[in-house]
Amino acid sequence: VSFPEGLTVRQMFDRMLDDAVLEGDLPAALPAEGSLRPDTYKFSRGTKRAEIIDQMAAAQQKLVDQIWDKRDSSLPLRSKVEFVTLASIVEKETGVPDERAHVASVFLNRLGKGMRLQSDPTIIYGLFGGEGKPADRPIYQSDLKRDTPYNTYVIKGLPPTPIANPGKDALEAVANPWKTQDLYFVADGT
Repeated sequence: VSFPEGLTVRQMFDRMLDDAVLEGDLPAALPAEGSLRPDTYKFSRGTKRAEIIDQMAAAQQKLVDQIWDKRDSSLPLRSKVEFVTLASIVEKETGVPDERAHVASVFLNRLGKGMRLQSDPTIIYGLFGGEGKPADRPIYQSDLKRDTPYNTYVIKGLPPTPIANPGKDALEAVANPWKTQDLYFVADGT
C-alpha cells in the first residue's frame, strides 16, 4: 500500500480503509498530523491495519530523529514539532524536489524577520482539516482573512501542528535549506 508525500493522516486512513486486502480496524483516535511516514509498505494477506500504522509511525519518528540530528544548527526552529510543521508546509507548497530547499529558505527567512508565512496550504488545512480541499473549491479572497489557528495570512509564525505528513525530501530541505535572503517565491505553473 502506497502513501505519497503530503497526504494528511485522515487521507492515509481513508486509503487504508479502501484496501480490501488489509484487515482489522484503524485506531479510533487519529495519530498526530505529520507523524506517519509517506512510503510504500509491503504486507501479507491478513496484516492488520493497526500494524501498518505502527510501522508508519515508527518509520517517521526514526526519519525525523535522523534528519533533526544533522540539521543546520542556525535554524530558528526550537523543536521537532516546529521542524515537522515547517516541512509539511514546504511539502504542500511544491512537488518539485529541486525547489524544496529554496522554498524552505524563504519561509525560514520570513520567520527570522517576524513576517507572516502567507502559505495557501495552511489556509486550506484551517478550513478543511485533514479531509483536504474539494477539487472544485477555489481559495476565496475571504478565506485569506478567515481567523483559524492555521491561517498564516492572519497568524504570525508557524501553525500549531503540521498540515500533512512530509516526506524525506521536505524534511531534509528544512533541515538544510538554501542560504538566501529571499522572502518571496512565485508559482508559475512550471
